[in-house]
Parts: sequence; C-alpha cells; structure tokens
Amino acid sequence: MDQASGLRRMKQSKVKVIAVTGGKGGVGKTNVSLNMAIAMAKQGKRVLVLDADLGLANVDVMLGLRVERNLSHVLSGQCELEDILIEGPAGIKIVPATSGTRSMVDLSESEHAGLIRAFSQLQGNYDVLIVDTAAGIGNTVVSFARASQDVLVVVCDEPTSITDAYALIKVLSREQGLFKFKVVANMVRNMRDGQVLFNKLTKVTDRFLDVALELAAIIPFDENLRLAVRKQQSFVMAYPKSPASLAIKALAKKAIDWPVPAQAGGHLEFFLEQLITSADNEITRDVANE
Repeated sequence: MDQASGLRRMKQSKVKVIAVTGGKGGVGKTNVSLNMAIAMAKQGKRVLVLDADLGLANVDVMLGLRVERNLSHVLSGQCELEDILIEGPAGIKIVPATSGTRSMVDLSESEHAGLIRAFSQLQGNYDVLIVDTAAGIGNTVVSFARASQDVLVVVCDEPTSITDAYALIKVLSREQGLFKFKVVANMVRNMRDGQVLFNKLTKVTDRFLDVALELAAIIPFDENLRLAVRKQQSFVMAYPKSPASLAIKALAKKAIDWPVPAQAGGHLEFFLEQLITSADNEITRDVANE
C-alpha cells in the first residue's frame, strides 16, 4: 500500500487532534494528556492517546499498564497498529511507544510512511486524538505539533519552564507558521498565580513574536496528584473531587467544544499527512545542506 492509498483508506469522520507539549520536561505534560483523555472519555468521547515520546515512552508506566508490543514493532512490520493498542481507564485507547530506543527518536522517511499506513488500518472510530509529545524542540516534537489542530503548551512557574515554552512557541511560529497556542498553567498555588504565570509568558511572546496565546486552564498544585502517580493511577479516577481533577475536567469539557476545522485539517488523515510532509521537508533540507 502506498502513502496515498493509505491516507484514502482512513476514516472520514472528523477527529479532533490535540498536541500536548511544553518545551521542558517535568512540567506535568503527560499527566495533563492522560487525565484530560480520561475526563473526555467519561464525558462520552472515544479517545485515542498517542505516546509521541518515541524514545522515552512513559504513558503506560504512569498507568501501570502491561505492554507487550509497541510502535517499534508496527514500524518494523511485525504487527499492525490495532495489535498494540492497550485500553486504559474509562476505555481510552493508547498507542504505546518504546523506551530506551535511540532509533525511534528520529524516524526515517519510510518509517513515517509506515506510521501513516498503520493509522490507515485502525478499525475504531475516534472523536479525539491526544498526542503526548516529547520534551524539547526536536524535529519529532515540531512535526507532531505542526500536524495537530490545537497545540496545548503546559507551563509551570519556573524560569526554565517559561524560557523553554517560549523557545518552543518561537520555533513553531517562525519555522512552521503556527500562530495560535493554548496554554495550561500547571502546578500553581491558586488562580491568581496561574494568571500571573500566563502573563509572564505573554509578556515575552507579545514583545518578540506574532502569536496569540489563550489561557486554556489553570491547574493547581495538588498533593493527590503525587499520590496517584505513586499508585500508577490517573488522579481524575483516584481523586475525582480533588482541585486538580476538577480543573482537568473543566479543561476536557472546554477542549471538546474547540471547533474542528471543516477543511481537510479536520480529519485524522490530515494529521498524518502533515506529519509525513514535515518529515519529507526535513529530509529535503538535510540533503540540500550536505
């Protein structure tokens, strides 16, 4: 199957694609991804989570799920994508990546094509695809963000987090033409601190970049989150009435209502088409520079 036929075979139902990123590690990006996915599922949505930290996957670890095969087995032709899907809390489906495999960090052109073919054969219909990206501003992170309809930038009140979030937004805006970003102020003491944190970020972006930031959520620091992580459970399931859970549920409800573009970008195949296009462009630039 070539790339074009693989794309044509994809489901034609519109899928909301959200990339959750942050620039820096340790800001709670994966926790936001998973708990938002679970909250959406509990609101009746069919949710697929792609662990896009291809070399240092941890979605399955955070939930204590057993993974026998992952995305590397799909790309090597050992099995189909449907074969590696695992079910998480509230019925979400997860595409597990691999951990400690350097070759997965920078996929080749044929491997990106293999990813398209893999998604073209998915049997389930999904309402939402949440892409939990890796940390940093590497090519894979940029490609996943560029291919998504909404980019959710998770930031906490640390100078390095703000600096790295700014660097990511700068790369995506200047090199990839993205101008709208949604921000999650995570692990803050209260609503006021969350707004102050958002203002710190917008102060720099307004001065140096032509972008629009929207404060999508303020998630308070919650000791229950740490307890849930130790138990390898999602905090929205383990502590549904905790402050962080209430905030993530509100974010999930808001995200469900974010509009899905009517054009091709509203389809899952567009996400993958953009992904392979990004990869092709990177390869072309690399060849040109040699």
